[in-house]
Amino acid sequence: MPKLKIFVGTMYGGALDVAEQVKPLFEEVGHEVVILENPTLEDLAAADTDLALFCVSTTGSGDYPGSFASFAQAIAEKSPGLGSLRYGLIALGDSSYGDTFCGAGRQLDELLEGQGAQRLGERLEIDAMETFMADDAAIPWVEEWIESQQLKVA
Repeated sequence: MPKLKIFVGTMYGGALDVAEQVKPLFEEVGHEVVILENPTLEDLAAADTDLALFCVSTTGSGDYPGSFASFAQAIAEKSPGLGSLRYGLIALGDSSYGDTFCGAGRQLDELLEGQGAQRLGERLEIDAMETFMADDAAIPWVEEWIESQQLKVA
């Protein structure tokens, strides 16, 4: 059974809620799913990590939330070589912050691509000004992502 790791960066629980809501969608198509609230570089660089979903909220002026900042810094500094990693990204933000809207997700996307990882499909950006419940946007996106990337296990 293929494994999907969901890496979560959250301040107030919104990104974790999204991860928990989409987890069953992957399980229904045959994936073992693990949600990592306090991810480490070892979690990402492990041999069993070939498919990942990142659910990341933005805090402050486009910053990573809490402990996720040290995780992102470790990726940038240690360069684990992520050439085999395929990933999707759900970024949560608030467009009233202007240029820093979904800043953490956008930064993470650049960082992962810079390390050789391959994003599957487009990044989802969820605007708290337009979507009260983030999973209302995330669930249909994940359903489409699973279908378009042919992630269903035979």
